Amino acid sequence: MRSKLAEYKAVEEAAQKFVKSVAEGNSQYAKTLFTDEAVLFGFLDGKLEHGSIEQFYHNVDTVGAGDHFKARIDILSIEETVAVVRVLEENWGGRIDFTDYLLLLKIGEEWKCVAKAYNQNSDTIQK
Repeated sequence: MRSKLAEYKAVEEAAQKFVKSVAEGNSQYAKTLFTDEAVLFGFLDGKLEHGSIEQFYHNVDTVGAGDHFKARIDILSIEETVAVVRVLEENWGGRIDFTDYLLLLKIGEEWKCVAKAYNQNSDTIQK
């Protein structure tokens, strides 16, 4: 059964915390989205990043998005208590394009992110 539009809005508002943190170079918003146990997986400039979401917070706080950063949120699926969100990012840190996948769970009445996996577009990899 398809979720109500209000649920899509709630998931989008949750994902917006992720985008706001990246855009402003300030992890404080994302810290309200991710659970303490959230994990991160992806390759940044060809090196595997994995483990605690703290690495994402560090990247956001130390790199900053840059003046020409753009992002788009796509809600791919909502199934009662689980949602999958894709965030397209362009020009993060002035050079990187990412595709992020966020896995969210509805805990109580709040959507929280438990995992982030990402791809860095190959034409933005710095060797």
